[in-house]
Amino acid sequence: MHIVKAPDPRLKIQTKPVKKINPALLQTLKEMVKLTKTFKEPEGVGLASTQVGLDESFFVAKNLPAGRHGGPKFITVINPKVLSNSKRTKKYFEGCLSSPNIWGEVRRHTLIKVSYQDQTGKLIISSLKGVLAWIFQHEIDHLNGILFQDRVLEQKGKFYKYTGKDKTGTEIFEEVTL
Repeated sequence: MHIVKAPDPRLKIQTKPVKKINPALLQTLKEMVKLTKTFKEPEGVGLASTQVGLDESFFVAKNLPAGRHGGPKFITVINPKVLSNSKRTKKYFEGCLSSPNIWGEVRRHTLIKVSYQDQTGKLIISSLKGVLAWIFQHEIDHLNGILFQDRVLEQKGKFYKYTGKDKTGTEIFEEVTL
C-alpha cells in the first residue's frame, strides 16, 4: 500500500458508500493506520481511501494522544456525513500526505456534528471540536474529491513550502505559488 500523490486523478473522485464491512475492508483499514503512523515529518494524522487509490467512503484518523500503553489511537470512519457545523471558523495550517512539503491556511468549522459507522458497523453520531473536527473535515473533503489546495484557492489563501529546519530546530516555510 502506498500514498497516491497529487495531481493523480484518483484524488479527485467522489467516493461511493461502503455497502458491507468485510474482512478485506478491515484489513485495508488496519494497513492504512500502519501506513499513517510511518509519517513523522509531517506527522500523519489521517488517511482517506482515495489517498491509497480506493473509491469507497472511509478513512482513518488519529484520535487520542499517546497513552500509557503505547502510541496514538486511531479510529476508523466508514460512510461519514457532516450533519451540522458551527458558524464559527478558524484558520488551520494544513498539509497533506498526498502533497508532500506543500502547506496552506484553510478556514474550517470549529465544531461539527457527524455520523459514521465504526469497524463493527455500529452507527456513531458525535460532536467534534478542535483537531479531530479539523481532521474529519480534511478527510471528508478527500472522499468528495476535494484537496486542501482547492480550499486554499477558493479562500484566496497562500501556499507555503517546507524547506527544513534552522539551527534551533524551528521549521522553515517559504511562500510559493502553485
